[in-house]
Amino acid sequence: MRVRREWTRRQFLSDAAMAAAAMSASGAIHAATPVGMRGRYLTHVSIVRVNQIEVTPTKNIGLDESVDNRPERIVSRRNAFAEGCPGGKMTWAISWLALKDDRKEYKEARRLLASFHDKYGDEVTFIPGGYFAPMYETRDHVRQTIHDALGQVSTIVGGGYRPQSLVAGFMDAENQRHLAQDEGIHVCQGQIWSQKDIDNGDGDGGICYPYYPSREHYLKPAQGKADFIDCVCLDGWTCDFLSARRDGFKGGFNSRMGVGPIETVQNLGTTAGRKEMMDTTAMHFDSGYALNQFGFVTGIWETSLGHDEDLTYWLQAVRERWPDTKVMTEGEFGLEWRRQTPNNDKLNYRFDAKGTGAPGSEKNLEIQWFMNKEFRLALLHDWEKKTQPMAIDFTRYDLKAEEPQGLQRQWDLMNVLNEKETRPQDQPKRLSELPMEDQRIIFRRYPELRQVG
Repeated sequence: MRVRREWTRRQFLSDAAMAAAAMSASGAIHAATPVGMRGRYLTHVSIVRVNQIEVTPTKNIGLDESVDNRPERIVSRRNAFAEGCPGGKMTWAISWLALKDDRKEYKEARRLLASFHDKYGDEVTFIPGGYFAPMYETRDHVRQTIHDALGQVSTIVGGGYRPQSLVAGFMDAENQRHLAQDEGIHVCQGQIWSQKDIDNGDGDGGICYPYYPSREHYLKPAQGKADFIDCVCLDGWTCDFLSARRDGFKGGFNSRMGVGPIETVQNLGTTAGRKEMMDTTAMHFDSGYALNQFGFVTGIWETSLGHDEDLTYWLQAVRERWPDTKVMTEGEFGLEWRRQTPNNDKLNYRFDAKGTGAPGSEKNLEIQWFMNKEFRLALLHDWEKKTQPMAIDFTRYDLKAEEPQGLQRQWDLMNVLNEKETRPQDQPKRLSELPMEDQRIIFRRYPELRQVG
């Protein structure tokens, strides 16, 4: 989530060949059996709002940002995107108050968003709860707010328009089910991967690439027809895997550092910050692509916080380095994944990333992630010293899960072992130190990990 500092936490073939060679040299695991999706994909979402965090239609937290969401700022953001990616499409998410505000500036803002859809094919949709709807509002109220707001978005854009996705930050499983079943929308930016102890909501425990959520828990991939929700759940922010393993600002580092400008350019300076944005992108478009034949990078940038020049730079640099990258709306991307992936059975996302050298992303460390329908597993080691890989996360999805029923900030999914090390049992372990049942599950899917020990 991007809020002001007082509130924040927060080529083609040759690249793939080089990444694969590097992983082979480092002893990394061989390429995964990928899902149907192929290629490199990037989505960008810009938020237009009135208040910093509009947690319910009648409750706000933070600052009034209306002056920073004025029409010229919205035009500047669209121009920056077009300069960085001519012909690309982006997603705009508008808040409840920005939908309702009668001031001429917001009337013009709504007109602009509609014109961007007509001119560029941009997606215009709603963001409920300032990213944190389940933390502050009941499921029934959230559902009604979404229904009413989507109707207003359709009216603003006109011509029978209907967004293909909802941008939500965090969204509970039941409302993702209603989104698909009642609203006919099958894509939801519904989780903020690995976020904990930053901003107003926690949500660690899921997988960072698309999946169909379970009716038990929004972070749990559906295990079969009985708990299947036909709504593609997307991450909101691509983060550096090394920094993302941290809890909040533990150690003085920002766990949300990645492709967003607040944690990078604003905190590290232009040169180092932009380097980190590109290094994080490369984790997915180089080594991640070599493993999965599929890469997905995404980010949500609030219009009010500026950094338009950094958006232009990032998009231009991505297109120069990975010219095959497809830049599309959230809805288009999610529906394309849905067309090629009917369920979670073949999910097998693999990542192998070395630290970038930025604060909190130690250059000597290497992390390997394994994410599938049954579990997620992370192994960490010092590649310079060739230390033994240690399991820092093992989250089983075959176990029963349950979301909070009341209003609270903690919406994590944690069971065996969690990367954030916030519980007594969350100490790094060798795979051979895990219970035999857990070892059996891991080695059945990845027999090559037996040699890790």
